[in-house]
Amino acid sequence: MAQRIVLIGAGSAQFGYGMLGDIMQSEALSDSTIVLHDINADALDKVAETAHGFVESKKLPFSIESTVDRSAALKGADFVVISIEVGDRFVLWEQDRTVPRQYGITQIYGENGGPGGVFHSLRIIPPILDICGDVQAICPDAVVFCYSNPMTAICTTVTRKYPRLKFYGMCHEISSLKRYLPEILDTDYDNLDVTAAGLNHFSVVLEAKYRDSGCDAYPDILAKAPAFFEREPGYSDIWRRLQENPDLLFLEGSEQRALLDAQPGAKPWADRTLFRFILEQFGLLPVTCDSHFGEYIAWAHELADHAGILDFLAFYRHMLAHTRPEIELALHERVVPVIEGIVTGTAYREEAVNVPNDGVIPELPDFVAVEAPCRVDSTGVHAEKAPALPPGYAALLRGYCGVYDLTAEAVLQKSRRLVRQAILVNPVVHTVRGVSELVDHMIELQSDWLGYLE
Repeated sequence: MAQRIVLIGAGSAQFGYGMLGDIMQSEALSDSTIVLHDINADALDKVAETAHGFVESKKLPFSIESTVDRSAALKGADFVVISIEVGDRFVLWEQDRTVPRQYGITQIYGENGGPGGVFHSLRIIPPILDICGDVQAICPDAVVFCYSNPMTAICTTVTRKYPRLKFYGMCHEISSLKRYLPEILDTDYDNLDVTAAGLNHFSVVLEAKYRDSGCDAYPDILAKAPAFFEREPGYSDIWRRLQENPDLLFLEGSEQRALLDAQPGAKPWADRTLFRFILEQFGLLPVTCDSHFGEYIAWAHELADHAGILDFLAFYRHMLAHTRPEIELALHERVVPVIEGIVTGTAYREEAVNVPNDGVIPELPDFVAVEAPCRVDSTGVHAEKAPALPPGYAALLRGYCGVYDLTAEAVLQKSRRLVRQAILVNPVVHTVRGVSELVDHMIELQSDWLGYLE
């Protein structure tokens, strides 16, 4: 069914080529127009040229448009997918990660949580608000999906400013469950009914059942997961092997695993030492690894696998730098099934979408965006109420909600004072000395993006 699907940030090779392949493999979206938009004209032209050539060579029933004019791109849009960054992402991330440490703050990663996550949010939210303002003015009925991080901060702020906008955050981290739960439980993923919820990059599996028997699968997860992660290769091992064999990056997942498993020396629980602690002490299986989960917890720095986290960062940089300019007709991200469900009216359950809370997780304030399963049908995306959170996990989540509240207000009010408060209430901050200087220094250092704060 013909739709107008706008990809904002399409000049990014990873996002642009990946989303093109996702959309073009969909029979339900045949005859749709895919609109590529980016502010980087050169990068956009490269992706557009590849897209036009691919459609022509494969004789696919899709039309391709590209433009640096966002208003023109959005005119008549049915769906908008956002995946943007500002500036040199790795230079800025490195500043987010390291500068707070000069002021005595022991944050883990600094992309989504901790002071680094606050500064990242302060940079990325204003341009996304500008995009959403254009959507509301030009195509107010369009459904908007966001892949940018820090996702909870973005979704919380956007829905606060534009409460009528159909805006949803999508994250691929939930796909990790499909990779390792079948091996842990020795059953197909289709035989599992899994419910995970929480905050983005801070979610856990709350319930798991076997479909064939109806039995609770969680006792088996708790009993069998440790042995699985003792042998599961982590990013430290993958990064080391990648340096020895660069072609490893381009192998299929199963081929990658076979090659890694055939080699000795894997580090047990790599980038999952905090993960293991949560599994053992809280009886919950995290959805993601130390580099993400640990950004929100006060004591995580003492437990996290810092070498594994640094190797993950090196691996990620390498992966982005070596993205091949190719389109593959395969499903990589979950946004296309959501679009298909809305367009065709085929109702189904999507395992993780970031939505306004509004009682979805009663233990958390309504003002924050939460990650939870949703029902998708012809009328849109509808969040399911999550199972009751265990008290300990709920307490961990609540500890970070105030940071999101203050970060959103800092952006909307352009307030340096509220930025300082967002840092001071942050669970990973254990010192007051230097916080004001840190905020002023970061605003000056990243003045091209943070200069609006007064």
